[in-house]
Amino acid sequence: MARRPTIKDIARQAGVSESAVSFALNDRPGVSQDTRARIRRVAEELGWQPNSAARALSGERSGAVGLVLARPAYTLGVESFFLQLVSGIQEVLSASRIALLFQLVDDIDAECALYRRWWAERRVDGVLVVDPRTHDPRPVLLEQLALPAVTVGEAGPGRPAATVSSVAADDAGAMAEVLDHLYGLGHRRIVHVAGLPGLAHTARRMESLHTEAARRGLGPDQVRSVVTDYSDAEGAAATRRVLAEPAPPTALIYDNDVMAVAGSAVAAELGIPVPGWLSIVAWDDSALCRVTHPRLTALVRDTAGFGRLAAQELLAVLAGSPPRVRESERPRLEPRESTGAPPAHTES
Repeated sequence: MARRPTIKDIARQAGVSESAVSFALNDRPGVSQDTRARIRRVAEELGWQPNSAARALSGERSGAVGLVLARPAYTLGVESFFLQLVSGIQEVLSASRIALLFQLVDDIDAECALYRRWWAERRVDGVLVVDPRTHDPRPVLLEQLALPAVTVGEAGPGRPAATVSSVAADDAGAMAEVLDHLYGLGHRRIVHVAGLPGLAHTARRMESLHTEAARRGLGPDQVRSVVTDYSDAEGAAATRRVLAEPAPPTALIYDNDVMAVAGSAVAAELGIPVPGWLSIVAWDDSALCRVTHPRLTALVRDTAGFGRLAAQELLAVLAGSPPRVRESERPRLEPRESTGAPPAHTES
């Protein structure tokens, strides 16, 4: 196995002392410009790179930021949202030669323990915090650790305004647009197949659905939410349950593309025409929504752009920017073949 080049190797090949190499590579005075240039040229020829762990221990930055996901691993394999989010994050970090340290954990307690370990080991310069909770211990912990952070999504209503920066998505406005579309088509019995309970954006979507329904004179017996784990299996199971009710919904809103496609498959299996008898809306647009038949009405948003915004904000925080909330571009509804007017006899 090839040995990594060291400062000693550079010093020997450049014909200088190891202290001169250290001065040159760390932009410190003590060597001439010609010597500095020669040392850097030799370092590049040898393929030398700074040891990030050693630099972190000496008080310098590690050159990495962390991203922890406390979700069941099986829910990520078919969901495109996080792949697109990470691609946007990585685009910004790569341009700044910053590594992304990504880890899956079982729950929020394990995530907090990992932050403590990363802080103690100086493994990362900052973190991107996803899936804000309604009662979230992470922002307070990160403030106590003085570990720079950006929350991807607004903090939940269960905690005061955070002093941690965040990038926000207009979930309430997006839900209002979806309900506008379905109500305008004539739907009065609507079920929202939501994601994980306890997530701040799940709570905001459910609250917005309730508020917008009440504004149109629709009660909880007509418009409501049911929670799932975001998987196709639970999305399909929830679809079966609500469609078996004595007065089933005429429209379903799914919190991601995978559940929407699973719900469409259940409707086909039960012989329920989409959109003749049932309309379907997916919260996240993807290739799945565009290639299934009928093509699914969906909320279109720039998820990679959301990731880029989060990474840019974390770099700003690392550069000394004060805490703030940055708004991402609002999603827009793309009506397709999966939504239409309900049969006249199903609504009163």
